[in-house]
Amino acid sequence: MCGKLKLETDAAMRHSRLLQALAAASPLLGGSAGAAPVDMAARILPAAAAPGDAVKAFVKRAAGPIALTHVRVIDGTGAPAQADRALLIEDGRIAAIQSAADAVPGQYKVVDATGKSVLPGLVGMHDHMYYIARPNLDSGGHGEPPLIVPQMTFSAPRMYLAAGVTTLRTTGSVEPYTDLNLKHEIDAGHIAGPHMDVTAPYLEGPNSPFIQMHQLADAADARATVAFWASQGATSYKAYMNITRAELGAAIEEAHRHGLKVTGHLCSVTYPEAANLGIDNLEHGFWVNTQLDPGKAPDLCSKSEGDATLGVMTPGGEAARALIALLVQKHVAVTSTLPVFENTSPAYRTLPPRQLESMSPEARTDYFYLRGLNLTRTPERKAAQARLWANELGLEREFAAAGGLLLAGPDPTGGGQVLPGFGDQREIELLVEAGFTPLEAIRIGTLNGATYLGLDKRIGSIAPGKDADLLLVTGDPSAAITDIEKVETVFKDGIAYDPAALLNSVRGHYGQY
Repeated sequence: MCGKLKLETDAAMRHSRLLQALAAASPLLGGSAGAAPVDMAARILPAAAAPGDAVKAFVKRAAGPIALTHVRVIDGTGAPAQADRALLIEDGRIAAIQSAADAVPGQYKVVDATGKSVLPGLVGMHDHMYYIARPNLDSGGHGEPPLIVPQMTFSAPRMYLAAGVTTLRTTGSVEPYTDLNLKHEIDAGHIAGPHMDVTAPYLEGPNSPFIQMHQLADAADARATVAFWASQGATSYKAYMNITRAELGAAIEEAHRHGLKVTGHLCSVTYPEAANLGIDNLEHGFWVNTQLDPGKAPDLCSKSEGDATLGVMTPGGEAARALIALLVQKHVAVTSTLPVFENTSPAYRTLPPRQLESMSPEARTDYFYLRGLNLTRTPERKAAQARLWANELGLEREFAAAGGLLLAGPDPTGGGQVLPGFGDQREIELLVEAGFTPLEAIRIGTLNGATYLGLDKRIGSIAPGKDADLLLVTGDPSAAITDIEKVETVFKDGIAYDPAALLNSVRGHYGQY
């Protein structure tokens, strides 16, 4: 064991020295004294390319002047829905929003959208292009380490786009070159999928269960890793559970030098510690904050991984008020990921058939096994989880009411419990369950994400001049939020995509590739 540990330590040190040398040698890798402002729109939303042959099969209508008439406009700002409007799309942008009674210029192809609503494309702020495989699941639902993370670069992009997710953040990459190359192929029109904000490799400390993750050696390694991946095209960073305060502080400082942001799924570092270090975003709502966990030691993950803190941090309580005030003061956004915790809800539902149909046989088997474990928990455990769920919903409402920027994302995971695209829709539905109005929930899932990414002048709401990244649904999500699932057409860069064709193409494949 000692020899193995020495080899691993030596390898980490060599990696760190290599990255430091690269950073010192090139201004692009952090050698400069400061960084120019980053044009995130140019990085994430490049000029649209014409769909290639592999994408044309999913296109309903090629780019060209289109007028959606007699449509209900839900603009994403939280404002009331506008009934019986005409929305004009031209050159990939929203050209005008007018009364349906007004004449439509002759160059526009008129599409009667009576009974339908148009919304901004969803901005998924905690999405992934991988599936967590769990070999040899035990009676507690835990897989044999190390966890294996196959990439879903065939199925996931199509599933996101089919659900109306037109922009997403990968929020942690285990194969960052895969995600970067996928983004390039989507941007080039070779693969159907959303715009992507690609997160660099997880910034993780020792003892990670994921075999594909680099484990940081020290703060210098964290700084050099951030600098290197900035040079490779990453536009976001995610700190993970076992990172130390020194490593996190160094990563944040280096990312900010490059004009980029850091989010975190934390455990070893508490929320107040991360906020004071300058982190930009915290993942999983308030579920993984460990500041009140019994036995929490500095720079070490606690045994409960945040459950203990959430169990006693009741909405409106002194601890909750102090934490939320700090986060708002420090301008730290919080990402709600309710679907990944929905199995703790007293109303935990079975996935609908159309979602199960997207999964591979192995993924469906894992899903039903894990669901069975959830249903056999003791009454005491169910009651404890119900308290956690109620506290989480209340804290998210309290954070938003205090002026905090709440974001939305589902965290699609292994076992098929949360699926790409479908999970993004479910997140918005669960925000309504948490007490937000449908219009507020839609804003959280659209404009708030665009605002955080610095893209709100281009996407996130419906207004003349903005990108035509839209979803057309049957019904009225402003009154019945589940209508957000009834997606008829998805527009990305003004091109109309067919959700049914996209989903049919991946039937039975998610969890496989």
